[in-house]
Amino acid sequence: MNQTILVIMNDMPCSKSAVEFLAQIPLCFAEIQVTLMHVFRKPAGSEEMMGKKFMQAEQEKILTAMSVARKRLVTAGYPPDNIRIRLVEQAYPTVADGIIAEFEKGTYDLVVIGRKKMSKAEEFVMGDASIKLIRALDKAPVIVVKC
Repeated sequence: MNQTILVIMNDMPCSKSAVEFLAQIPLCFAEIQVTLMHVFRKPAGSEEMMGKKFMQAEQEKILTAMSVARKRLVTAGYPPDNIRIRLVEQAYPTVADGIIAEFEKGTYDLVVIGRKKMSKAEEFVMGDASIKLIRALDKAPVIVVKC
């Protein structure tokens, strides 16, 4: 029976930790479908002013990080055909909103997300996608990998 795992990615070290967690956990890799997904948030005014070249470079950084993550999972034993890369370019107000919407469109059994350590003040001001996911996806398991 195949299980599907949605891994939330960006080009930060916490995403690498989430992928490393999946690479090291003892699973029957042949029965697991992994989707490495990145959700672009609605660009801020300053980012829009940077222009298309800046936005293109951001997308290339994400694709490179996802490609490295895919190679790591294949090295760990996941079949290459069982790993998908998905970029969500539809603008959502927040990354968490995009993840929730995309999760509900698909059929995923598990969500894995990396989380950097934040103070309570940072969490309050900047928000925390992992906490929002845990609350919103109450019918699905969410693994938060802290780094």
